[in-house]
Amino acid sequence: MLASAKPAAKNAADALIVGGGVIGLSAAYHLARAGSRVTLLEKGAVGSGASSRAGGIITAHLWSKTGIAARKISLRRFNELSEELGDYGYRFQAVGCLNLFSPAEWAARKQLLPLYDACAVPYEILDAAAMRRRWSLLKPPADALGLFDPLGGYSEPADYIPALTRRCRDLGVDIREGVTVSAFDIRGGRIRGVSADGEALSAERVICAAHSWTNRLLTAAGRSLPLKSFVHQRYVTAPLQNAPALPAVNANPYGAYFRPAKGKRILLGGETAARAEFGNPPLAFEMDQLRAPPGFGDSLREQVQPLLPLLAGLPISDERVGLISFSADGEPLLGALPGLPNLLLGAAFHSGGFAYNPVAGMLLAQLASSGATMLDISAFSPARFSAAETAGYLSAELRQRDAFSRRH
Repeated sequence: MLASAKPAAKNAADALIVGGGVIGLSAAYHLARAGSRVTLLEKGAVGSGASSRAGGIITAHLWSKTGIAARKISLRRFNELSEELGDYGYRFQAVGCLNLFSPAEWAARKQLLPLYDACAVPYEILDAAAMRRRWSLLKPPADALGLFDPLGGYSEPADYIPALTRRCRDLGVDIREGVTVSAFDIRGGRIRGVSADGEALSAERVICAAHSWTNRLLTAAGRSLPLKSFVHQRYVTAPLQNAPALPAVNANPYGAYFRPAKGKRILLGGETAARAEFGNPPLAFEMDQLRAPPGFGDSLREQVQPLLPLLAGLPISDERVGLISFSADGEPLLGALPGLPNLLLGAAFHSGGFAYNPVAGMLLAQLASSGATMLDISAFSPARFSAAETAGYLSAELRQRDAFSRRH
């Protein structure tokens, strides 16, 4: 907390956004479109954290009513953004998303079909033979089942992030890179701004979209939320002779996901299930410091190869290692911090932060502008956890396999 005797805060934006990943950029974009004065602060380069390491896959086939409703809006916005950001080099790839299950996994997912029906979420149930006919490159085992989202697909982070950044700047967003926020200025039961590299900046609203650094900032203000981070690996292969005719695939039995990637490549991602939680990173931490276990990319490729044989012998040309974050119940943290109605949070989007970003940014902008949202997001409220629940979750030492297995 900053002392009230500090020099008067500068900036006087309508909204300050802490974190220049896709959630923060999306909030800035939606606020600026509505006419707000926005300053966005990013300690590195815009998108240099988890966003540039994302798989970029999106599906509406989630596990809660609120999550499904939010993702439906995200899917609509991804397609609209293809037009809004088209001149900046971005387009959503509407190839559909295939969620693959073993028989045991399908028994659990099948229970969600009535919820999908009630929420008007389209889907197709495909057996192994149907999947092989539709996508000849896929060789699922005979007992596999697929749940296909015809509206799903993917975005390329390398196209999306620069396009959204340029559009934000064109709308007047003051994007400041290389600026580290170290504390929130809280006085009189309200947040008044932030301290960034020793300078006090003021704003009517502050949006914290700092991903795995969220609790580090909140702890300095005497608060915390049940949020944990885990290491995640993402790879891109060398080019193929032809662009692979594939949907985005959440290959659950294989502990992986893959999709076509720009330049006739395959993007492949997965987790190290036995790896311990990462902890609460210091503000100076950069994701470029993370490392995958030696040979993990090759072992992941071999793990998925029976399902996608074209991976055999295909070299990996790019490795990105980042962090994904989970709350205690696996749902996002989106809304006002308890007791501080003008400090808004967007965090803990599991492996689906990129997929959530259009709707998350829109909802954060609505909260910052009017305090109300087009969607009931009480299930995402940071206030839903008690102090005991938060303390219990943070004190437990988890490995990635102990966290909620939720992909995109």
